[in-house]
Parts: sequence; structure tokens; C-alpha cells
Amino acid sequence: MAAPLSDGDRRKQISVRGIAGLGDVAEVRKSFNRHLHFTLVKDRNVATPRDYYFALAHTVRDHLVGRWIRTQQHYYERDPKRIYYLSLEFYMGRTLQNTMVNLGLQNACDEAIYQLGLDLEELEEIEEDAGLGNGGLGRLAACFLDSMATLGLAAYGYGIRYEFGIFNQKIVDGWQVEEADDWLRYGNPWEKARPEYMLPVHFYGRVDHTPEGVKWIDTQVVLAMPYDTPVPGYKNNTVNTMRLWSAKAPNDFNLQEFNMGDYIEAVLDRNLAENISRVLYPNDNFFEGKELRLKQEYFVVAATLQDIIRRFKSSKFGCRDPVRTCFETFPDKVAIQLNDTHPALSIPELMRILVDVEKVDWDKAWEITKRTCAYTNHTVLPEALERWPVSMFEKLLPRHLEIIYALNQMHLDHVAALYPGDIDRLRRMSVIEEGDCKRINMAHLCVIGSHAVNGVARIHSDIVKNSVFKDFYELQPEKFQNKTNGITPRRWLLLCNPGLADIIAEKIGEGFITDLSQLKKLLDFINNETFIRDVAKVKQENKLKFAAYLEEQYKVKINPSSMFDVQVKRIHEYKRQLLNCLHAITLYNRIRSNPSKSFVPRTIMIGGKAAPGYHMAKMIIKLITSIGEVINNDPYVGDKLKVIFLENYRVSLAEKVIPAADLSQQISTAGTEASGTGNMKFMVNGALTIGTMDGANVEMAEEAGEENLFIFGMRVDDVEALDRKGYNAREYYERLPELRQAIDQISSGFFSPRDPSCFKDVVNMLMYHDRFKVFADYEAYIKCQGQVDQLFMDPREWTKKVIRNIACSGKFSSDRTITEYAREIWGVEPSATKIPPPNLPRD
Repeated sequence: MAAPLSDGDRRKQISVRGIAGLGDVAEVRKSFNRHLHFTLVKDRNVATPRDYYFALAHTVRDHLVGRWIRTQQHYYERDPKRIYYLSLEFYMGRTLQNTMVNLGLQNACDEAIYQLGLDLEELEEIEEDAGLGNGGLGRLAACFLDSMATLGLAAYGYGIRYEFGIFNQKIVDGWQVEEADDWLRYGNPWEKARPEYMLPVHFYGRVDHTPEGVKWIDTQVVLAMPYDTPVPGYKNNTVNTMRLWSAKAPNDFNLQEFNMGDYIEAVLDRNLAENISRVLYPNDNFFEGKELRLKQEYFVVAATLQDIIRRFKSSKFGCRDPVRTCFETFPDKVAIQLNDTHPALSIPELMRILVDVEKVDWDKAWEITKRTCAYTNHTVLPEALERWPVSMFEKLLPRHLEIIYALNQMHLDHVAALYPGDIDRLRRMSVIEEGDCKRINMAHLCVIGSHAVNGVARIHSDIVKNSVFKDFYELQPEKFQNKTNGITPRRWLLLCNPGLADIIAEKIGEGFITDLSQLKKLLDFINNETFIRDVAKVKQENKLKFAAYLEEQYKVKINPSSMFDVQVKRIHEYKRQLLNCLHAITLYNRIRSNPSKSFVPRTIMIGGKAAPGYHMAKMIIKLITSIGEVINNDPYVGDKLKVIFLENYRVSLAEKVIPAADLSQQISTAGTEASGTGNMKFMVNGALTIGTMDGANVEMAEEAGEENLFIFGMRVDDVEALDRKGYNAREYYERLPELRQAIDQISSGFFSPRDPSCFKDVVNMLMYHDRFKVFADYEAYIKCQGQVDQLFMDPREWTKKVIRNIACSGKFSSDRTITEYAREIWGVEPSATKIPPPNLPRD
């Protein structure tokens, strides 16, 4: 933890976080003391650090509530088109500091807490991360919520309130061990339970076709209890809502058992219903076809659509009486964005409600559904695509299966009319995949049921059009779009790197916080010696702070003047942490063979979680820790090279390591990473990127100039050509002595002397089954890393490239992404209007 500022330093610190007025400070102190008083139990006079945290959280929340109510009133009066962002993951991280930043309260809180003899940073550290996501997809959803509020859009995030989020990772003897993430055990000051909006969700049962219409009967009911979390925009008094559903058993759940006298069993059985929102599935880019997961997907969709329709019908604030009964205008008032295929059941569920419940004509209902829904594709990896067994649907959601069959028939009739006799095309485009086990292809369902389909970086959207959904693109090219991802500059610059934000604001003003493209103005200062010095100084301070954190938390000492070379993301073969490992071993062997030669000192940091059932990913973690064990304890190496595994990588750790990084590793095989957003966070925080031409790296290189990134390796065309020719890892192994030495060391047990055969599976995969062609890019990667070393030895030139990268990172704001979604998919216009704060009368 950084040393607290001295009294004098605090007084003169004027930052983009705003100057604290004395009135604000006094008000915060008063409110804090009041909350602390009510937090303490009568017989407990000594407050704990957690009591202080809760008192501060409630103080800050007080500033949210009035704005939150006023925002919702504002929406009901204006009756705008509402945006519903449906996601099975929202990786929010911590809320306290983000809320203070967005409300402009941070300096007032800092000063008030300091006057009370406490340390704000220490209180912030007490908050648990809300880890309701696996990685990029869930964190993107969180950035989007921030941008939608900042842009004044009437938007709602809908998901599941998992009792246990992404597991906590412990490293024991070099292996990953999972611990349950009991993030709610001390309560969550940011959420508000809304039992008055509890809704029933149906499962199982059977379908009855009657003269009055179709009825889904004899179902099991689970209740969906909403918990609302306020989502503040940046200094515009707009506070939107993230509504997360929690499963509750109804009171008559399994009452027949109770009637038979087994009351205890009946009550215990309630857990079966409530398990639906118990835990987040910890798979990233991998489909696990478990019934509980399908239940989660339908649970969030069914509850959300009832809520959307209720709000559509009764558009008066606080009113529950239906005002609208005609659904003609539904797509003009409602936009549903499906974040990947996980909420794909929105399509058949909306059809079921419109046709079975609201008695809308089938064709009309289908038009309404298509005009309302839009789908974002997040991956091209085949193992990630959701394909549910028809038999599971038949049991769990029988009516939805009928609807999907009917929709598929309409779709195939249309295709057959356009391409008569092309049976193979019909097979490729069907929502139902035939075979030993009939399956429903959820991506195909999303494409036919949406008016817009988008990828998340230009290269990814091209792959979507030219390969994954090629047939669909030929059928309806106008449906396909690109929306390159972005990150919120509030959390990923202002909050996590205030030193950098301050020196930028000194040069170009504060406009960049809500218009990141203004960073372009920094191009005027690339040769400004003072600014070069300031940027380098901020980076060095961040590195010192992170080195102190590592020493305190992990008991590892690192050289703060070494290059901080960082790769943090989920552990996955396609992200190629193994390529990074091979570089570390190659550097180590070079140092060992020539210890007197001068080397650029490096601290290689790799962090990320492996899905618990993903054997190879767990082996990769073991390999990283084993390499570190050997290198870090070799006296010949000393301070020249360290390999650190960052345990339990999560949002709050990202906020610390990213501002301290010198080099950002984005080294996936070209054509596999849809976009990446970590790459953008590093860029705006002044790290240089070593990467392949994959995902958003392509656009980053375009913005900053390819010569200002370290680009290496195969392009998508080269990968495809190598696939056609046949990839033979042994060729590279035979031809490249340093690669052969590294592989032989891993294979022989050099890095695992107590278990020489420990890494046989890793070596076997790399030599004979490597889909991601690590060896094919090894030579180019090692050479490129040499260029990194060369530049790092010239700090002034390095920092000039850093400034250029920061200046050219403006495109990668989620504000830009959301503006494009709003205009080109949802048909709404962002608003710069500030809602009057609660202490001022409304217009």
C-alpha cells in the first residue's frame, strides 16, 4: 500500500477527481458518523475496519439514491425507448471507488476519512469484488453499463445474482486450487432487494393444445426475486439499474410430500429450486451442456421478459396498471441485446408470451420478436458454441421446443425457396442439428431471431461473415455489423491510474474523461521533455507501488527498475501462455550460458484462472509456477529475470497491475481472440503491446501505427495456409536449437525434478496436438522480444512510443462502442442532458 500523503501534500493535491469543498467534507463526515453509529451493535463499542467500510459505503450510497429515483421518474415521464442488456455475466469488481469517481465525491470522502484518522485506500481494500463473470464477456457488460448511464440512455442490465461468483484461486505447491467465492457473506451495501417485483418462472410440465390456444401446464414454479444495483453515469446525475435475479422456492414447493408427513424433506427440497442462482459456471469459451446451466439461462430470460413487458404496459412512474395493450409499438419502445447466446431463449420465450399469452398472430409476433432482439457473437471457437440436446429441451421446456421447431421450419422453407435442391445448405443452416443426439444450435437461433448480428472487432466480424455464419450472411448481408469493443475510461484510467489522468488533464483539460478521442491532443506533446519525464515518473511510481503490493501480499521481492512484462487473462491454450513460457525459458538459458553479458532485466508476470475441469490450463499454471521456482532461485540469474504467477487475478488486481505494466502480451493465434479488452486497458495506461494481428490488436496497430506496437507472427491467412499444408510441430523443434532445448528441459523434468514426467501431457500436446500452433510463431516472437529489449534500453524513445499509444487509444472507449450500438442497432440517440440533482427542483 502506498504511504499516506502528508498533510501539506493533501492540501495541494488538485486532481481530476475534483476539489473537495469544506461543506462536502463536513457533510460526508456527519453522514459517516451517523451510519457508523447505526452499524455498531449496542454491546459492541469498538468499530472494526469492516464497520468503517460499511459506514462509508452507506454514506456514498445516500448520494446515489435520490439521483436513482429521479432518473427513473425522468424515464417514465419521457417514455424513451428502453435498452435491455441481457447477460449471464456481469463482472463488476468493486463499487465504492467507482461510485465516488462517477459522483465526483472522491476527494471529499478522502479528506473526510483522513480527518477521522482513517485511510481511504485501506477501507476500499475491504470490499469484496462482485465476481459475477469469468473474464472478457462479463467485464465488457460492466463497462457497457457504465457507458450507457454516462450517455444518458434508458438502459437496464439483467442477469443472475449468483450467490457464489467466479472461484477464488489459491496456488498450492504450484497447482491451482479453487475456493468458493462467498462474496455475500458480510452483506452487499450496493443492492436493494425488490420482493414486490418477484415473478414466477416455469419449468417441465406438458403442452396442451386447446381450441382457446396453447397452454403450458403442470409446470414446476420457481420464484425470481430481483435485487437492484444502481449504476451511476459520470457526473450527469443519471443512475441506471442493474437488476439481478435470485431463485426462491415458492411456499407450496413439494407440499405433497409435506401432506404425506415428510415435512422436513419438503423444506430441504426447496434447495433444488434455489440452486438455480447458487453458482456461476466457471467456463470461459467452453460450452458445458448441464441441465442446471440451461435452467439458469431460461430463469434469467423468463423473469426479465415478464419485467420488460410489465414496464412496457404500465409506463407511468410507480403505476402497475396496464396503459398499453397493443404490441405493435413494442420494438419502438424496447431493444433487447443478447450478450452471446446465453440469453438466446429470449427469442422463443418472447414468441411464447406474444402468441400464447397475449394472443398476437404468429407472423406478427415473429416480426415483433426480430425487430426487438439483437445478438452479439463473442467467439469463433467451435467448442464454445452452445448446442443443447433436444431431449433436454423436451423435458425442461417443452413449449419452447415446439416454438423452435416451428421457427426452424419457417426459416428452412424460406432458404429452400431461394436455393432449391441445396440440401447441404439446409443442413448447415438448420437450427436443429441432426445426428446421434439431436441438438439445438443456439447461435443459429440467435441469427434468425435478431435484426442485427455483430462481432466485437473488425477482424472478428469479418470471420463471422466469411466463415462462422457465411450462409446466413449470404442470405441477409444487411443484418451483419461490427461493433469493436471498448473499455470505460472512468474505471480503467481515472480510478486505477489517477497519476496519469492528472498529468493528461494538466495538458489537455478534463474533456477526455467522457470523450476519449480527445487524447489525440497529446500528440502535440510527444517531444515535450517535461511531459516525457512526467509520464515516465508516473509509470515508475505505479511500478514501485505494485512492487510493494507484491511484497506485502505474495512475499516476493522484485526489481522495480526491471521491465514489467505482463500477461493477465484467462488461462487457455488459444491465448498461448505457453509461448510466453518458452520465451522465459529461452531468456533463462541465454543468461545461464553467458552470465557476464548485460541483459535487460525483466519481471515476467502471468496471471489468470483456469476452468476447474480444464486439465491443460491447469497444467499450464503448474508449468509457469515451476519455471518461476527454478529461475527465481538461481543465483546466476539474480535480478535479471523473475517469473511471477499472479494468484487470484480479478478486477481489483487488474486495477493495480495494469497501470504498472511496461509490456502487454496479447499473443493469441491469429483468428482466435474475438477482440480482447485487456489489450485496450494496457494501451490507455501506457504499456506497449507485443502481439499478433488478432482481435482488436489489428485496430490498435491501425490507430497508433504498426511501428508503435511490437507485432509479430502469422496473420489469419498464414494460419489458414498452414492448416491446408498441415502443421508439423516437429519441423520447428528440429530446426530451432533454442526451442528444442526449452522443450527438452520441460520434457526431462529440469523444471520438475521431484516429478520428471510432470509435463509429459504439455509436451505431447505441443508436439502432436497443438491446434494453436505455438511453435510456428516461436521464432518471430523471440526476435520481436529482442526488439522490445532494444527499445527499453532507450527510456526516452520508449516513453515517446508510450505517449503515442495513449494518444491513439481514444477509439477504444466503451462510450464510442455504445454510441454505435445505440445509433446503428437500437435506434436511440445518446443524450448529454444532465438530470437536475436531487437538491434542485425538477424542470
